[in-house]
Amino acid sequence: MMIEALILVTVASAVAVMFADDERAGRLAFGLSLLPLVGSLLMFLGFDGSGNALLGGEIAYETQLSWITLGDLEVGYHVGVDGIALSLVVLTTVLMSLALLSAWTPIDERQSQFYGLMLFMEASLLGVFTALDFLAWFVAWEFVLVPMYFLIGIWGGPRRKYAAIKFFVYTNVASLVMFIGFVALVFGLPVNTFDLPTIAQSLQAGELGSLAGIAPETLKAVAFVAIFAGFAVKVPMVPFHTWLPDAHVEAPTPVSVILAGVLLKMGTYAMLRFNFTMLSDQAQAFAVPIAIFAVVSVIYGAMLALGQQDLKRIVAYSSVSSMGYVLLGLVAYNLYGLGGATFQMVAHGLISGLMFMSVGVVYNVAHTRMVGDLSGIADRMPLTATVFTAAAFGYMGLPLMAGFAGELYIFLGGMQSTALPYAPIFTALAMFGIVIVAGYLLFAMQRVLFGPFEADTDHEIVPAPVTDRIAIVALVLLVILLGTAPDLIYGMIQDAVQPILTIGGGL
Repeated sequence: MMIEALILVTVASAVAVMFADDERAGRLAFGLSLLPLVGSLLMFLGFDGSGNALLGGEIAYETQLSWITLGDLEVGYHVGVDGIALSLVVLTTVLMSLALLSAWTPIDERQSQFYGLMLFMEASLLGVFTALDFLAWFVAWEFVLVPMYFLIGIWGGPRRKYAAIKFFVYTNVASLVMFIGFVALVFGLPVNTFDLPTIAQSLQAGELGSLAGIAPETLKAVAFVAIFAGFAVKVPMVPFHTWLPDAHVEAPTPVSVILAGVLLKMGTYAMLRFNFTMLSDQAQAFAVPIAIFAVVSVIYGAMLALGQQDLKRIVAYSSVSSMGYVLLGLVAYNLYGLGGATFQMVAHGLISGLMFMSVGVVYNVAHTRMVGDLSGIADRMPLTATVFTAAAFGYMGLPLMAGFAGELYIFLGGMQSTALPYAPIFTALAMFGIVIVAGYLLFAMQRVLFGPFEADTDHEIVPAPVTDRIAIVALVLLVILLGTAPDLIYGMIQDAVQPILTIGGGL
């Protein structure tokens, strides 16, 4: 019952914070967020699962009960984790606690509602990563959108309403497309259930029949495209990425941390579960187009970042580029590729969270994020400058940092892939993204942090508050820890992705 306890404690915490006084809401929310954090760490230490949750593996912390009967269709309450899901559960709880801590300075109105919505979003994210029944998973998936819409729309910047509506419309339409594709697939199966392991194993056993006169192979291909397109918006993959920069720029810093660190991982996590696990034949059939989209996302996202002046917009576009690497790892479809993609989800979650938090610290002090308005602030904010530099090097894939390990696994997978035609060429092209990343990050670092001090702002540049310093230093330590000891999670990730390759013939 660990997962139930984790989610219920988070929901109860959200309700408690909603009714708390504004003055105490921030401290109360951070204190209560430590409960799911400690719970997820206990789950990590006591993890005894093995294999893949959808492919007959031993599911840890599993609960399965009957829930709803819709005619012949059984809807169950089924939760549990394998190595893939647990890595993202821990990432969610860690980033949420640090994001709440960093919110104490910038959030100065309607605090109880802000912190309550953040905790509601955490509960929904935990549901996404632990649900093993499609309906329960879809409910959690959609519930994530609601608090994020209000968090951007109420506490965001001048164009917050536009950004919030754009975010909601894009992701909601994508959810609808994905839902139609997956449900059509389910109704082609002889099993009358939404249980994801049962559906996955039934599809792999070749039990899919025709639906409305559509042949099974055509149905699988159409469903694959619909599901993939729905998740591609969430990643986001070029050309479905345009909602992301607006959402990031307008969102307050703690929301940007969760948006980049966890919400984007929902898309690639779902692709791994649905497209690359359940529909492995179609994943390999569409490998080349997906690889093209991945490489375009890497290069185009990096080029867009290179032309920006707003630090937040630079980090936002760089996230589009980084998620292209994750997509390339998935389509490589071997142990290094799938394992590296999953590892990179966690690594990018930490590094992007660190980048947004560093930018937020600068903005809270200087009240500007424009590269041209700042110069030489390292003298006034040495710790923030050090952390910003560490985050930038993490993005560039500096050895001994988490990003290096993730990208190395993906590149090894890409070079050795037998499932993706022309895999070495796609991988080599994607590697050029690192050069572009280094270019725009070094430019931003040099201009903002070093040189003679200048600040086109009426606010005095002073060191960041202690809560912000604790949050960013903790994230730096986690990035280095995962970079120097990737086996902390890579072993259990490998164990969970190995069965996918066995059924997909990728080895």
